[in-house]
Amino acid sequence: MSDYILRVEGIGIEFGGLKAVDGVSIAVRPGEILSVIGPNGAGKTTLFNLISGVYRPGSGRVFLNEQDVTELQPHKLAGLGLTRTFQNLQIFMSMTAIENVMVGRHLHESRNVLAHMLTLPSVRRQRAASRKVALEMLDRVGLADQADRPASALPYGALKRLEIARALAQEPSVLLLDEPAAGCNPRETEEVDEIIQQVAESGVAVVLVEHDMRLVMKISSHIIVLNFGRKLSEGSPGSDQGRSGGCRGLSGSGLGQERGRNTCCRLRIYIRAMAGSRCCMVSRLRLTRARWWH
Repeated sequence: MSDYILRVEGIGIEFGGLKAVDGVSIAVRPGEILSVIGPNGAGKTTLFNLISGVYRPGSGRVFLNEQDVTELQPHKLAGLGLTRTFQNLQIFMSMTAIENVMVGRHLHESRNVLAHMLTLPSVRRQRAASRKVALEMLDRVGLADQADRPASALPYGALKRLEIARALAQEPSVLLLDEPAAGCNPRETEEVDEIIQQVAESGVAVVLVEHDMRLVMKISSHIIVLNFGRKLSEGSPGSDQGRSGGCRGLSGSGLGQERGRNTCCRLRIYIRAMAGSRCCMVSRLRLTRARWWH
C-alpha cells in the first residue's frame, strides 16, 4: 500500500485544443511540502483546479488516501480532507475575522434547517464549538487579537493568513496553497513561511505554488518545475541558499551527478523561459503604446 496521501497520475486538460496541463504526475506524503514552480502561464493554478475539482480532467486520475476522487466536486473533496486557498483573496470583507474562519467549519456542523430556525440548544453549542476552533486557528496564524475586527480593516498580509486559517478550520489532511506569499513584504512572507512549516509539522501534506524562490528553497521537501503545462524537472532542495543554490538544490539527493547536471540545465531553461515571458510582456506593452500614439 502506498504511503502517499495524494497522488496525481498523468493528469491533463485542454482548452480549445491548447494543452494547459499535459500529463503531469505528482505525489506527496503526510507532513511533506511539495512546491510547484514555473513561469506565469505554466499551468500551476490549472493543476490546482484539476486536483481540487474546479476543473474536470481530460486525462489522468487523482487519488486521495488511495481513493479515486477524479470526478468529485470541490465540496466532496473538502469533506474527504482536501482543501485549498486561492491566488486571489476569497475573503468575506463585510464579516469579522473570526466569522470568516467559522465559515470553514460548515462541513463539521449539522445542517438541520428547523434546528437553526428555532436556535435550539444543540445549535448554540455547535456555534460555540465552532467559535472555539476558529479562535484556535486565528491564534495559530497570529491573528487571535484581530478576531472581532472586520476583514476589510485588516492589512493585506493578515488577509493572506486569515485565508490559511479558514482552510485549516476544515481540518484538512491535504492543503493546497496557491501563492500564499504573493504581494507580501519580507516580514509578512516570513510569517507565512513559519505557518506553512508548522502546518506540515502537524502531519498535513502541503502542496505549494509560489514564485518567491527564497521561500520555496527554504521550506520545500520536494520541488516540481512546470513549463507550458508539462513537468520540466523535479528534485529536492539543497542546503546551499546562495546564488547557485537553487540550481544545485534541484539536482536532488541520490539522483546522480549526470542527472543532476541535466536538472540544472532544465532549471536554467525554466529561468530563461520566465525571463522570456517577461520580455515578451514588455514588448507587447511597447507595441500597444506605439499603436495608441500612432
